[in-house]
Amino acid sequence: MRVLGIETSCDETGIAIYDSEKGLIGHTIYSQIELHREYGGVVPELASRDHVHKALPLIEEALLQAKLRKSDINAVAYTAGPGLMGALLAGASIGRSLAWALNVPATEVHHMEGHLLAPLLEDDSIQFPFLSLLVSGGHTQLILAKALGDYEILGESLDDAIGEAFDKTAKMLELPYPGGPEISQLALKGNPKAYKFPRPMTDRPGLDFSYSGLKTFAINTFNKSDKSQQAKADIALAFQTAAVDTLFIKCKRAIIQTEAKQLVVAGGVSANNYLREKLSLLEQKLSVTVHYPGKEFCTDNGAMIAFAGWLRLQHKTTQSLSFTARPRWPLSDLKKVKN
Repeated sequence: MRVLGIETSCDETGIAIYDSEKGLIGHTIYSQIELHREYGGVVPELASRDHVHKALPLIEEALLQAKLRKSDINAVAYTAGPGLMGALLAGASIGRSLAWALNVPATEVHHMEGHLLAPLLEDDSIQFPFLSLLVSGGHTQLILAKALGDYEILGESLDDAIGEAFDKTAKMLELPYPGGPEISQLALKGNPKAYKFPRPMTDRPGLDFSYSGLKTFAINTFNKSDKSQQAKADIALAFQTAAVDTLFIKCKRAIIQTEAKQLVVAGGVSANNYLREKLSLLEQKLSVTVHYPGKEFCTDNGAMIAFAGWLRLQHKTTQSLSFTARPRWPLSDLKKVKN
């Protein structure tokens, strides 16, 4: 089966083709970073319009990579949520219309399920059940993935997600958007002895997160500093260290609590090198293996949607001609897929 995947939940237009026998055979992506950079964040209306302009040419490019025609596609998978309403509608309408025109099945995919399953694209050693840490601009969640569609939320952010906190702190430090990679780069020049930031909610039981206070602590520290380039680097390092240490502490608790043998880390922040370095310590301290998607599959992409769609299509989870877009869609609302 060859599945065309369409991802348009935010500011990346991702298209991919997954072949059940050959794996990923076509993969294209267009990032809108430059479009939104001058505004310091994503402008929803601009994002929606750009998806409309870019999706069809990218589909043609993916087909060219795979050496296929549209008629060779056996199914279409598209992101139905969560995300920006206009952006989701752009991809969902294109995906559903294309499936209708080709007379092939279509299936909607939960954006975060796509991220959660992305490491399985290249690593077939991962088996259900496993523990998952989803870290992105909109989500910070610890999830027990029991089976396809059966996900128990063990802990999540009560306010800002970690990626959002990175972006807001970077903006305060006058760094360009998106802030996560900029913070990480600047942190390499920081003095680890300059500042020590708190590790929020690690002094109490539970697996929930909170990053709003840490972001505010960084802002207050910056306002009290001399605002030099070195001060910015020191604050970037202190912020990143505290943010990642918090993830490490909560992951360790979750592994002990669930007795999980595999930890899957996904989402845009999973590309952070310090996070990967820190979580590698879990493999040394506990009987667990840590798995990540390839760096190109950490951010939003069509490959994860095509792959998740293929997994669901094996269980005949297709949709009718009508479709919906869900800007808010808790992962826990999904139902276990039945054989």
